[in-house]
Amino acid sequence: MSLIRGKMPAVWQAKWIDPELKHDKKQRQPSSVLRRAFTAKAAEDAVLYITCHGLYTACLNGERVGDFVLAPGVDDYKKRLQVQAYDVSALLREGENELTVTLGDGWYRGNNGIDGSHNLSGDDLALLCQLEADGEVLLCSDESWEASQEGPVRRNDMELGEVYDARMEEIAGWHGVRAKNYGFAKLVPTGSVPIREKERFEGKLFTTPNGETVIDFGQNLAGYTELRVTAKAGQTLTLWHGETLDENGNFTQSNYDPGTRNKNGGIPQKLTYICKDGLNVWKPQFCIFGFRYAKLETDVDLSDAVFTSIAVYSDMAQTGFFECGNADVNRLYENSLWSMRSNFCDIPTDCPTRERAGWTGDAAAFAPTAVYLMDCYPVLRKWLAECRLAQGKDGKIANIAPANNVTGIIGRIIKGSAGWGDACVIVPWVLYETYGDKTILEENYDMMRRWLAFCEKRAKKTRRENRKNPYRSYLVDTGFHFGEWLEPDVSSMDAMRQNMTKGSPEVATAYYYRSASLLSKIAAILGKDGDAEKYAQIAEGAKKAYRLALTKDGAIESERQCAYVRPVAFGLLEGNEAKAAADALDALVQKNAYHLNTGFLSTPFLCSVLADHGHTDTAYKLLLQDTCPSWLYAVKKGATTIWETWDGVREDGTVHDSLNHYSYGAITGWLFSGVCGIRFSEGKLEICPKPDLSLRFAKAEWRSPVGTIKSAWRYEDDRLIFDFSSPIPATVELPNGESFTIEAGEAHHEVLL
Repeated sequence: MSLIRGKMPAVWQAKWIDPELKHDKKQRQPSSVLRRAFTAKAAEDAVLYITCHGLYTACLNGERVGDFVLAPGVDDYKKRLQVQAYDVSALLREGENELTVTLGDGWYRGNNGIDGSHNLSGDDLALLCQLEADGEVLLCSDESWEASQEGPVRRNDMELGEVYDARMEEIAGWHGVRAKNYGFAKLVPTGSVPIREKERFEGKLFTTPNGETVIDFGQNLAGYTELRVTAKAGQTLTLWHGETLDENGNFTQSNYDPGTRNKNGGIPQKLTYICKDGLNVWKPQFCIFGFRYAKLETDVDLSDAVFTSIAVYSDMAQTGFFECGNADVNRLYENSLWSMRSNFCDIPTDCPTRERAGWTGDAAAFAPTAVYLMDCYPVLRKWLAECRLAQGKDGKIANIAPANNVTGIIGRIIKGSAGWGDACVIVPWVLYETYGDKTILEENYDMMRRWLAFCEKRAKKTRRENRKNPYRSYLVDTGFHFGEWLEPDVSSMDAMRQNMTKGSPEVATAYYYRSASLLSKIAAILGKDGDAEKYAQIAEGAKKAYRLALTKDGAIESERQCAYVRPVAFGLLEGNEAKAAADALDALVQKNAYHLNTGFLSTPFLCSVLADHGHTDTAYKLLLQDTCPSWLYAVKKGATTIWETWDGVREDGTVHDSLNHYSYGAITGWLFSGVCGIRFSEGKLEICPKPDLSLRFAKAEWRSPVGTIKSAWRYEDDRLIFDFSSPIPATVELPNGESFTIEAGEAHHEVLL
């Protein structure tokens, strides 16, 4: 029953079929069940090709086909729809067979995105499937099928939840289906990995101060709850899922539920299960929640009840493993890993609760870390295809891909933000650096080129105050930009309004330089020498424009840490200017009592900029800071994932915003590239560890595309001991200035302190 990636029928003989007797844009309908009995001969090679409008689960002779959860996955369905191919040879039997398919609303017509819109792709449900055995078409979806809306799934929605009546599992009310001419042009074979059920956590019941029964699963995750209870027919269990408890220790959903949705019922993440007599074991099919806790309302005897949370995410192997002598840092690493798991569900999303959106800026910020933690190439490659589809005719990159809020202002107007749109260059480059496959550059080159053309055109529009800059045609000071975003002591909405009226030249010009310089490298790799020269010239112009408008002969004057981090990290400064900027950054961090004040875009580079320019001690003090704002503040507050904002749970216990955003977890990349020093790019490996006594020891293992790389150090009496292992030759640079080359294999080195 394995999924076969990259395969579709040579010819579609099947028809699209609609199981519903009517469509109602306002009224939700029960889930549809479709079935078809057929006769077959024994077959050695049987493949089921299937997709739908909505979500599907398929069963052949009562057995689930595959384990792809939330299939067929998320796309801009008006432009692209994935088809799955399953090897069903083991399920097909000689003689009588029956294929049944249950359809849910899913991303297609369920509640989605920032404003909770539904029917984004249509108000219908439809099935397309074709079963082939030993190369012959055995069964197709067509008018001979029958359907019913009298099955047990009475209501379903990705965000709102599911209502299931176990008393209706013997389905009645079968009727005919209608053939539809939806065509096959937008169909593509699945090229990514499936979404699957992964880790499981058994919950513990407790009573909150306000008398409610709540289940604690111990881990914030994206997934759903499985229940196991003995009950009487008609008894009901209702589960409301949330990420945290409030300041009084009571269940709450207030941190992620946007006020604009409250009048429409908010985002309840609610399961309602109506029992049958005896043992009931159930989990939903067509929803996914972000949660650690579930509030339980029921009249069922819970003495033998078991509730289990099931993590659901794209089936990516973990590749990065880290441990050190500080338990809080180890928890920070785990939190980052869990936020990645929670938000890589067919595409990279911002959070599994409120928006579930493929924000480009989030992916760009986190991609260099993601490639250490998990084998995410298939998911990011698939998502980049969505970015290509979402790109405007003018080259502007949508801030969200695929679009999931077409009725909202962000979906219609606010696009092309610097740092967000640049994901179309940054993410392919990170994947190429790590995996070494030029295909990712070739697939996305036209998107990158068109984005740079848009940026080039935007740069030529210059605000009055900057028109004396001789490089003004390379200065990006117009257009919409989120800017640094989510700085801890700055109102992001105020900053965004200011950016809309005054531009964001520091951020936008820096990213113009960054994308142009990367695209010059990419063009050269692809043998496009003319383009390589063109983008190198643009990068040089953007650097000069930046330096003239935003520095004083290379010196930076700002109280914001991001103003130093970005130009150093991107290479916008010359000679000793980078060291001077890093020194000034170090002074700012010390002045801020070793607290960061960076936001969304520059935080990933903060510790590396400091450590790589002689301030490793300050980088570690930032890493180990545990009062707000800091990475470990959340850990001290009991976080099991990365928060959207630095103070998601305030000192007084009040909660706000998502508690499961991976972006600030980008610091975990520095644990690999900085603390343990594993730096791999385009097939070449450097190991440059930056140890500090505050951790006592650290060890990282990265199962890279070229094999397993290990780097470890520990303090022992008067010695600093290093152990390395590499599948390829590597250059090692130690903090004391020693450097040497190790061949493939293991190496041991000791330094006297």
